Amino acid sequence: MNEKEYIIELEKHPTKDIKDNHVNGSLTVIWRDWDKIIEKEPKMVYTSSVNKGEIKGPHIHTKRNSHFVCIHGKVIFVIKHENEYLEIESSEKNPVMVFIPKGVASAHINISNESSTVLALADIAWKPNDNEMHNTTFDDYDWEKFKHD
Repeated sequence: MNEKEYIIELEKHPTKDIKDNHVNGSLTVIWRDWDKIIEKEPKMVYTSSVNKGEIKGPHIHTKRNSHFVCIHGKVIFVIKHENEYLEIESSEKNPVMVFIPKGVASAHINISNESSTVLALADIAWKPNDNEMHNTTFDDYDWEKFKHD
C-alpha cells in the first residue's frame, strides 16, 4: 500500500501583525482552483465533528471521492486497502489532507482530549436519500490502541 496515494501535504504560512510584524497565527491552504492538488474539484465542502475517543465510520462511499483535513484537534484516519490498514494522522498542528477515493473503506478516530473538527471536500454534493454510503466493519483492526482516559 502506498501512503502517498492518500496524503496531500498542505501549504502552511505564518501570519504577521500589521503593527510590529510579530507572528500572530497561521494560514493553511486547503484548496485553490489553480494549483490542481485536488484532481476533481469540490462540489461540496462541510465540517464534521467527532467527540473525544469516538470513531466515525468505517464506511464506503460508492460514488464520491473525498478529501479530509482535521482543522481542530487530532484524528487518525484509518484506510483499508486490500486487507491492509493505513493510519494517517491529521491535526490542527499538522494539517495533512487525506484523499479517500470512492470504493475505499475508511474511518477516523478522535485521539485528542476534546471534540475534533474535520473539514471535508467532496467531488459530488450530498443529497438526502442518496444511499451512496455503505457501512462496513474493521473487525480485525485494533481500535483500543487509541483509547485513553
